[in-house]
Amino acid sequence: MNTDWRSDLEVWLAPFLAALGHKAQRAMCPAYIAGLIGPGDRKSVQPMAARNGDIPYDRLHHFVSTGAWDSAPLEAALWRHADHLVGGEHSWLIIDDTSLPKKGEHSVGVAPQYASTLGRKANCQTLVSVTLASREVPLMLSLRLFLPDTWTADPARLKRAGVPLEHQGSRTKPEMAIEEIDRLCAAGVRFGCVLADAGYGLSSPFRQALSARNLRWAVGIPRHQKVYSADVELVFPARKRGPSRMHPVPDQQSVPAHKILETATWRRVSWRRGTKGGLAARFAAMRIRVADGPAQRIGGRRAQHMEAIAAE
Repeated sequence: MNTDWRSDLEVWLAPFLAALGHKAQRAMCPAYIAGLIGPGDRKSVQPMAARNGDIPYDRLHHFVSTGAWDSAPLEAALWRHADHLVGGEHSWLIIDDTSLPKKGEHSVGVAPQYASTLGRKANCQTLVSVTLASREVPLMLSLRLFLPDTWTADPARLKRAGVPLEHQGSRTKPEMAIEEIDRLCAAGVRFGCVLADAGYGLSSPFRQALSARNLRWAVGIPRHQKVYSADVELVFPARKRGPSRMHPVPDQQSVPAHKILETATWRRVSWRRGTKGGLAARFAAMRIRVADGPAQRIGGRRAQHMEAIAAE
């Protein structure tokens, strides 16, 4: 590692240290960051303080465990620099989950839930992450801890863990993502398109919220998600007896997304070279309407969801 890395770190940290309101915090922050990224395998507080030599263990421990500060000025500094580095019309805002596997049950938000890092259900914390990226450069802008129902339904547990009252309500991960997007837009962070995997793409309110904000977006959906072809129309079918229908219904039946793609024209596209060679995949593009509107019974068939917003 370059011998001047500590000096470089001080220069890099300068705008963030200016956002910290207390002198002691401005002293401890560089020491903690240096301990995390510097030499040494053990990254807990005690060995980091010992390697530093100039910082007492108890002061560094207080900074990490019980020190409190307003995160808003730090986030504002981060967002300004991230936007300067990679923000713009050709940047992407990527929404995803970050999971932290845990052993116990006392960490805030820990519960048996899907762990994206493991690809299965596990005891973990889950955070909603928002990353600004341009080409190969990703910069994480936001991490927000998700609270499962086992936490939000237990006020006593929330109080014991010290969860602030304003964060104790139940919110879905797509709702949290939209809140973060609103904060970034209000701060002037520039991006051209919002990207998300099927964990968020299957949420109709999430997609509709992006469209309502006039944002361009591309999201994944599960292969079994029901869809209609783009030419679907709402009609009032004639009835042989009884009153006429009060609401129109689609003139075709919804099908799983993977079925409708069987009729699509596929092409292989290469876009750039990666560390292991050329990057290429097969793609097909077609317009559809996602069937995740209100459910209605159509003819003699069981209830199916109406069309929602158009997609491609």
